[in-house]
Amino acid sequence: MSEAENRELDAVQAALAAEHAAVYGYGIVGGRVGEERRTEARTAYDAHRARRDALARKVRDLGGKPVAAAAGYALPFEVPDSAAAVRLAAELEERVAGVYSDLVRAAEGERRAAAAGALREAAVRAVRWRGGSVAFPGLAERAGSPSAPDAASDPATASATASASGTPTA
Repeated sequence: MSEAENRELDAVQAALAAEHAAVYGYGIVGGRVGEERRTEARTAYDAHRARRDALARKVRDLGGKPVAAAAGYALPFEVPDSAAAVRLAAELEERVAGVYSDLVRAAEGERRAAAAGALREAAVRAVRWRGGSVAFPGLAERAGSPSAPDAASDPATASATASASGTPTA
């Protein structure tokens, strides 16, 4: 396998790990979000499940073994109510967008286009949850900005790191 193919496989695995974390996170969101946004949460949950399944197939197509979902993920903050659930949904989408931006850089052709579409969808969902947008979705944490999430509390990063090292996350 070439270096470019390895980079792409690693980026697809990271995206798969992020989707596992997003599916878990939306389970929390769906249980705590208000009735007025429950349909939106369910739609996002279904979208992440579909992306997760497609990425698992893509990993196998690239000759890899898909990373498994962790039994649980550390949330970036407590989610006791609907307002926190909405913040969590926005955070999940921002983190997924960041991982897809890496996949856009690593992939070529149709896979790059699919990754760009997933990045766009996550960015749009983040805007809907947050109620506002950012200039370059998914890139704030790459710039080392003060608002960058702590990797230890980032479900996607924790899962991707754990899968790379073989260490389970909880």
